[in-house]
Amino acid sequence: MTSETAETQARPAEPGADLAPMAMRRTGQSERYVLQAAALRRRQLRAAVLYGSARSWRQRQPLWPAALIGAICVALVVAAFAVANAFEKQKQREAEEEAERTALSAPPAAVLAETP
Repeated sequence: MTSETAETQARPAEPGADLAPMAMRRTGQSERYVLQAAALRRRQLRAAVLYGSARSWRQRQPLWPAALIGAICVALVVAAFAVANAFEKQKQREAEEEAERTALSAPPAAVLAETP
């Protein structure tokens, strides 16, 4: 039994039993490594084209946190402009009211000119 197992282990595998592609079956080990590296590189580039700059879809970061932060920033900027605009309008109203008060409290200039 031991001699039979030693013979089967020493024999090379049959050519049809290899699961490598046909182009790699008849090549040497060094060429096989080069072809495998090229295939890996092709798969990585295909994944980069399909899934963006990330190497695979598992490494992609979700987009919603960035979108949420952007929306909050835009809302804060719009709110700041609205508050500044409301502050300016309030200043204008106060200035107009002050001008009306001074016009009502002071006597007309025509009355002052007519009195001796």
